[in-house]
Amino acid sequence: MTYSRSRTQHQQKAKKRSKTRFLLIVNGVLITCIVVVAALVWKAKDDNDGQANQGKPSQTHSIASPSGEQPSTIPPEPSDEVDEVISTPTTEYLEPEGTADTITLALVGDILPAARVLELMKINGFDYPFRQAKAILEAADITAGNLEAPITKRGTPAQDKQYVFRGSEEAIPELKAAGFDFLSLANNHTLDYGWEGLSDTMDALDDADLKHAGSGNDDREAFSPAYIESKGITVGFVSVTRVVPEVSWKADRNHPGVAEAYSPERAVAAIKEAKENADVVVVMVHWGVERADRPVEHQKDLAHRFVDAGADLVVGGHPHVLQGFEAYKGKWIAYSLGNFVFSTTGTKSSETGVLNAECGKDGACTLSFNPLFAKNSQPAPMGELEGKALLARLSELSYDYGASVEEDGKIVARD
Repeated sequence: MTYSRSRTQHQQKAKKRSKTRFLLIVNGVLITCIVVVAALVWKAKDDNDGQANQGKPSQTHSIASPSGEQPSTIPPEPSDEVDEVISTPTTEYLEPEGTADTITLALVGDILPAARVLELMKINGFDYPFRQAKAILEAADITAGNLEAPITKRGTPAQDKQYVFRGSEEAIPELKAAGFDFLSLANNHTLDYGWEGLSDTMDALDDADLKHAGSGNDDREAFSPAYIESKGITVGFVSVTRVVPEVSWKADRNHPGVAEAYSPERAVAAIKEAKENADVVVVMVHWGVERADRPVEHQKDLAHRFVDAGADLVVGGHPHVLQGFEAYKGKWIAYSLGNFVFSTTGTKSSETGVLNAECGKDGACTLSFNPLFAKNSQPAPMGELEGKALLARLSELSYDYGASVEEDGKIVARD
């Protein structure tokens, strides 16, 4: 079994975070000591000056009057010299460079750099699927999606599956160039070529500095959150799947695989861990029923559990069509973002878009949806009328879940 480099890198990053926290604490203590010492020195100087001035005669001039009267005491003539005025400097908070009150996220659905899409990439260039949407993806501080295929030349194809996918390494640099920062690997295709194929995928993403979560050499690695910091705000990504073709795909203590959500306890624990280390927690989950416009019961149950555990934004995939949005306890659930780059076979499965989120350090997010249509596996902005029609349909699908989608794409909680 091939060992994935991801665990080693995760451990190194955890050590770096611990070291950084330690240095911050030490620096804080040192700064406090310096301030205290400075205050003591300043106070001692004031005390010494006060003692030295005690008993000194006032500086006045005695002038005898012409009548021989006793001299009177008058103050000295004003001097042109101005005494130095010492003022205590005021402390003004300056926002550190590279920080902001909010950051922006761009989130998309399933990405398949395999099958028919791979054929189109070989003909038109490996950047072909992302050309029309690149400007939207790049505009966000952090961009994320679901990678629906292993990237490998090795492995044995899975048995008894209708579709078995395998992508090319040449697609990875173009994903990075398109603006992607994170890819979820918890789905029902990343093990299509076994652990060798998945291990190669993780290593290829590591080499391209693309963060990922949802799979690993064991369950501990598979459930580990991935962290991305931008402008002083840290986003934690947790990836899980409730669609697993067979039990052997599930990561376990001594077994590689994907992070599963059939039993939500591990996913809940991972979300709580992410909440301790991040300002914003995003859960990307594979679930639901293919081609269904509305979420089924397990989607709603899991989504609420995830928010209760600390998720600020839950983003779903797998149904291959768009589903509605839910406002739940001040947080947001996108039940399915459908396909983004896929071998599309119908109008609804070709309707897609980019979910834009603007989030603060407190985890509060505002959402908007940018409607796109994928023609020949290449998503591009919709025309005005078509876009408004799609947004209206999404608003209708969201009505029962306390949300609506406005004409400009803004997603709001319904009163």
